[in-house]
Amino acid sequence: MARCVRCGSDSLLVSSPLEVCVNCIRTHYDEVEEHINNIHTKVRKTFKLPPSPPRDPDGRECTNCINQCQIPDGGRGYCAVRENLDGRLTDGKKQDGNFSFYHDSLPTNCVADWVCPAGTYAGYPDYSYTPGPEEGYTNLAVFVHSCTFNCLFCQNWHFRYDSTKPVSHGPDAIVDNADSKTTCVCYFGGDPTSQIDYLLHASQRAQKRHKDRILRFCWETNGSMNPRYIKKIASLSLKSGGTIKFDLKAWNEDLNRALCGVSNRWTLDNFKRLASYIPQRPDPPFLVASTLLIPGYIDEDEVKNIAGFIASLDPDIPYNLLAYAPQFYMNDLPTTSQIQAERCFRAAQAAGLKKVKIGNLHLLNHVYY
Repeated sequence: MARCVRCGSDSLLVSSPLEVCVNCIRTHYDEVEEHINNIHTKVRKTFKLPPSPPRDPDGRECTNCINQCQIPDGGRGYCAVRENLDGRLTDGKKQDGNFSFYHDSLPTNCVADWVCPAGTYAGYPDYSYTPGPEEGYTNLAVFVHSCTFNCLFCQNWHFRYDSTKPVSHGPDAIVDNADSKTTCVCYFGGDPTSQIDYLLHASQRAQKRHKDRILRFCWETNGSMNPRYIKKIASLSLKSGGTIKFDLKAWNEDLNRALCGVSNRWTLDNFKRLASYIPQRPDPPFLVASTLLIPGYIDEDEVKNIAGFIASLDPDIPYNLLAYAPQFYMNDLPTTSQIQAERCFRAAQAAGLKKVKIGNLHLLNHVYY
């Protein structure tokens, strides 16, 4: 733990690598912005990733996500998979994807497992083979080796070692690995936004080949994709019975920048766009939200605001509050306390949400802070 470099406070939990307390981030971001940017630059250089979204006026423009990179010749975008070679953007397109995958037995540990067809009775029989957890079936878990954010608390940070490696799968990789026992395909990582063209193309091919059986397509994402993709991912998940899971990391934009390196403006706007599709398929739940309860940073005020935003769109949207496992650069923080989780749970309910859950219960500790 550390003292805040701005106010010197040691009464709040302050992660040593970040060295800034949540109060100063929320109220004096202009004074700590340079310090925070330097932290993110250091982290990204460790993995040989672009320190910030490139802004070369003569570069090739990539508009896939909020970063809106202008990539110089021979350079890479912020996600590291989009590369400008002689004026042509390579990787992250329809024909090649940088990811790994495995089959995960259902029901699995998913953000939406408590409301989705794979883990509950929801959607049966149209979108599920069993009136309850789909035991005996599998999820094809597709782990994307790139991301549009730079979360200092990343729970799956090892993917950064593979972001710049030439690991390429053709457009039929997902089709060929969705066997007869596969009932859902889940894109996570990293973040699927960074390779969204490939994943949409591959999903459509898989959907066409397996059109006579159940095969759900789900997304677990930070939601930073260009809004032009919203209709496409919504259509894919709606038709298949899949779920779109948004990780709403923070409400305060400056706090999102401090923790994740990028604004959450598009995330919130895209979540609102997706909520408009809910009436087309109320069951099983189409849209689910989650927030990681990071001690010292994501508190009941953040959760109250996030939950209020969700409730204003539809109070029945499921919201999963996840206990924190210390990881990556913020690994000096403790796990989420039971007190923090309960306060956030009550805040979410008070904001108007009807379906709230505390996830990762095994991580909760009973120390007061």
